[in-house]
Amino acid sequence: MDLNEIKDPSFLKELDIRQLNQLAQDIRYFLINNISKTGGHLSSNLGIVELTIALHYVFNSPKDKILFDVGHQSYVHKILTGRANQFKTLRKYQGLSGFQKRCESSHDVWEAGHSSTALSGAVAMAIARDLNNQDFSVIPVVGDAAMVGGESLEALNHLGSINNKVIIILNDNQMAIGKSVGGFGDFLSSIRLSGTYNNLKQDYRNITSKNKIGKMVFNVSKRVKDFVKHGLIDDTIFEDFGVDYLGPVNGHDLDDLIRVLNLAKISKTSVVVHVVTKKGRGYRYAENDYAGKWHGIAPFNVNDGTIKHPEPKDKISWSKLVANHIEKNMAEDEDIIAITPAMIHGSAMDNIFKHYPNRSFDVGIAEEHALTFTAGLAVANKKPFISIYSSFLQRAYDQVNHDIARMDLGCLISVDRCGFVGADGPTHHGVFDIGFLNPLPNVIICTPSNAKDAKRFINTYLVNNDHPYILRIPRGYIKDEVVKCNELIPIGKWKIENNDNYDVTIICYGQNVNMIRDYFTDKDIKVRLVDALFIKPMDLEMLEQLVDDKPLIIYETELKINSLASNIAYYYSQKGILKQIYSFGVDDHFSVQGSINEILKDEGLDMESFYQNIKEIIDEKRKN
Repeated sequence: MDLNEIKDPSFLKELDIRQLNQLAQDIRYFLINNISKTGGHLSSNLGIVELTIALHYVFNSPKDKILFDVGHQSYVHKILTGRANQFKTLRKYQGLSGFQKRCESSHDVWEAGHSSTALSGAVAMAIARDLNNQDFSVIPVVGDAAMVGGESLEALNHLGSINNKVIIILNDNQMAIGKSVGGFGDFLSSIRLSGTYNNLKQDYRNITSKNKIGKMVFNVSKRVKDFVKHGLIDDTIFEDFGVDYLGPVNGHDLDDLIRVLNLAKISKTSVVVHVVTKKGRGYRYAENDYAGKWHGIAPFNVNDGTIKHPEPKDKISWSKLVANHIEKNMAEDEDIIAITPAMIHGSAMDNIFKHYPNRSFDVGIAEEHALTFTAGLAVANKKPFISIYSSFLQRAYDQVNHDIARMDLGCLISVDRCGFVGADGPTHHGVFDIGFLNPLPNVIICTPSNAKDAKRFINTYLVNNDHPYILRIPRGYIKDEVVKCNELIPIGKWKIENNDNYDVTIICYGQNVNMIRDYFTDKDIKVRLVDALFIKPMDLEMLEQLVDDKPLIIYETELKINSLASNIAYYYSQKGILKQIYSFGVDDHFSVQGSINEILKDEGLDMESFYQNIKEIIDEKRKN
């Protein structure tokens, strides 16, 4: 069928199993071909095609509330709710979001870009529903890796203590971004390998083959509970939480999926439906991916799975730069311990985990534990290194504050994907970390503009190991021109270029230093450029030297609130220094998705806009 003609999911109820299976094939073909052009989250969506079809077949969205945890696996949901004709704009500027987005459709009742929030939201919706005497189902779809996230377990614990029904779909694909880790994964494996899985198909057919008998049994809540417990899994972790369990069911068998979802629908109590799926199903390159490469993929060639625009040969990613230097030092220092919260591939730590398995720990989607685990290692006189995305570090702010900074523990936190990240949009932009890290006592925050300074900062941490060292790096690539670097870096010292003949002083940091230097090289405005590679501590001596009659501009691609500019202004005010500064940064809002250049232009931070603003500032200064 033409997926572009779909308006809403109601048409599904007119289709038979054969037609539904054909629809699943059509959707997979559509996803592979469209995502090959736009990029996006391919594997997770290929794995959930039949499950999403079954959910919309059994339930009635938007009256029934379907919540996708994280939301990056909601592409099939978007197609079935009438958005297939917008997929050419997926993750593009002013285009279709790569996650659920409430402003896009009434069928999107929840939105997030982080794991383990859907169950909490669902419990709240169920309580509100019952308080309002309404009648609809609430169905959060939660991955096996996301189910062990702290917030999911907190919500599950709450749900088990109340009488408000939620139908939890446990999407068990044995993967987070990479392969799932931990005891919960082992528990699910034991269920999958048990005889129960193979016996369930016939049980479902028998119990639902006669409608009158099925309704008679499942309209009585006690019989529901007895049925779910008897003959399935007598004692699961979910029942210990006070929630019934149903499964496991083959997540690619529409016949079985529809049967088990109908059982859950007529149950009187909350229930976990354990659905076993294959991430990447239907596209062999994605099916065989255990490193996470195909989780979020750039535009690719369908025939051979190659990336259309591969990494530049003369550069490496910032993540790889940091991981390589840590790995080199791990060979020489047995106290270095590497940690990641389920981001081995994303943080380019594959070789670290391969070569040093006893000193490398993937703690799963558990950012809070990851940071307190880091603190514990520091207390035990190790040298912990943790790599974590800026947007994920937000989830462990209390741990950085209370468990690391307060005790002034030596550790290295590599904050990856700082600044704008592009197509993932507002849920993933790393524009807040300076604002919430800067107020913390004891921390040292560095945002280098080049590979050498990044390595020097890492070396300094490894030698001193005396404070929490925070290394901020962007998404993107950098030349690694100094392969061997054993130098240290003076803490809190900035660098200055063109200190003699200039029209304006610009303070910036990170890759913005290179961008501004390159742009203004052949312009008529002469720039004194300050590389403020330390956000904290600031170079107070240089700040006082910068005071003159020329305009002083601070350029940042982070939030203005509690930014470097605001801290410079505060310092000047406290010292009684009368100096006007001009701050360019992100205003008090969530930035859009799109390419980096499109986002910069949307924020008025692209180089052409910045140049015109500087000209106006200089002209105004001369008039006065």
